[in-house]
Amino acid sequence: MSDKGAVVIDLKFERREVDQALTKAFAGRKVLHASDKSADLSEARYAVLWKPDLDLFRRAPKLEVLFSGGAGVDSILAVPGLPDLPIVRFVDETLTTRMSEWVVLQALSHLRQVPAYLGQQRSRIWRELSQPEAGDVTVGVMGLGVLGQDSVRKLKIMGFDVIGWSRSRKDIDGVETFDGSELDAFLARTDILVGLLPLTDETRGIFNASLFGKLRQGGALGKPVFVNAGRGGSQVETDLLAALENGILGGASLDVFENEPLVSDSPFWAMDNVIVTPHAASASDVRALFRNAEAQMERFERGEKLQHLVDRMIGY
Repeated sequence: MSDKGAVVIDLKFERREVDQALTKAFAGRKVLHASDKSADLSEARYAVLWKPDLDLFRRAPKLEVLFSGGAGVDSILAVPGLPDLPIVRFVDETLTTRMSEWVVLQALSHLRQVPAYLGQQRSRIWRELSQPEAGDVTVGVMGLGVLGQDSVRKLKIMGFDVIGWSRSRKDIDGVETFDGSELDAFLARTDILVGLLPLTDETRGIFNASLFGKLRQGGALGKPVFVNAGRGGSQVETDLLAALENGILGGASLDVFENEPLVSDSPFWAMDNVIVTPHAASASDVRALFRNAEAQMERFERGEKLQHLVDRMIGY
């Protein structure tokens, strides 16, 4: 019997994908599934979580470390009775690259009028539309963590003028950055606003009518565009709909929503200037998730410091 700590898996992912990843993960460790209600979780030391069951911590009272199944941790922090345990965020190159790909795709899609051209294709209309160069458009990225900084770098490679905003100022080579007190100045410069913020008390509902009204009007795109792949709770969807309908915003790309899955009668589905994706911008690679968690467990058992720990005071 191995003396390595047992792991409980509580991921609301496709079970077949989880099982396949487990064939090459956690060698020498006992692996338990929270979905198996008959399983004895009492000796588990670690939990890999995404939207965990409410009774998990009662069933697994000896947990020592929690591992988030995604880049965000708000679904864990919101669990009633969450014990005071270290929480490790999922930080991995695959997660970062997927997010940057999605952000660049959306910025290019609005730059090159993809939603409008798709509408013309459906109507069999042959008409060239105005398409400015990337260098004529300023992309403002809100949230300059690992995902945000990589997105900034990839957007610059495509030729966009890129600026960034975060609660505390970040130093990024070749990019002008703004801190929390400079939000209005940042917004006034922005043609495409990219939201990559974690969900905290400070960021909940931050993308609202007041904020949308401060984005630059009359830039190279005519109307500003909103792109959100951070957290649905950061956007006020009634305000977002109104901004799109009233022409305050010229378009949007949305991967996250206040309530998911997005209901079938949501107006977003039918809006020609809106691109909807199902919280898939940076879907977790379960194999990479398990590799990261396993490496952190081994660090912990060697007495080394855990990496990418969540600061509960700020919420990420």
